[in-house]
Amino acid sequence: MSMTADQAAFLRGFLLGGHAMEMPATKRVIAAIPAGKEGYQADPKSFTAIALAHHIVTSEIWFLKSLLAGAFGGEESKVPEGATTATVLAQYDAEMPGLIAQVNAMDPAALAKPISFFGMMELPGVAYLSFMNNHSIHHRGQLAASLRAMGGKVPSIYGPSADDKGGM
Repeated sequence: MSMTADQAAFLRGFLLGGHAMEMPATKRVIAAIPAGKEGYQADPKSFTAIALAHHIVTSEIWFLKSLLAGAFGGEESKVPEGATTATVLAQYDAEMPGLIAQVNAMDPAALAKPISFFGMMELPGVAYLSFMNNHSIHHRGQLAASLRAMGGKVPSIYGPSADDKGGM
């Protein structure tokens, strides 16, 4: 798949605009993990609640850093000892705005350049913003589906929930 710089610039604006609308919902879902339930696992094969929240945040950071570098690599970030919902959200708030600003400032020709995703696919770099959004929404859904089982409440995501009638 090839892409022009103009197409890449348009796609960046569209996808980061969509991501900007998703970020508040992602933060609400992470913040809804009940205190003391960070170690909750729906199944022994599942992430713990805090590990899933950490994965969502660090994956978004990784996708943006990879796009800026023009290459994917590295290992998944491990959950820091003593991680809490507050520390995970603090990392999101501390790192994401600057990375988003850097991606917004990238030369569109660099965004159009193909990047290999571990040899599985090669797409224009900007296309991975869609992958980032989908990945986060997928895992946010997993976390949201576990909140009631943890004794928590499901916040609004795309509108009011049974637990949050006020909506967004």
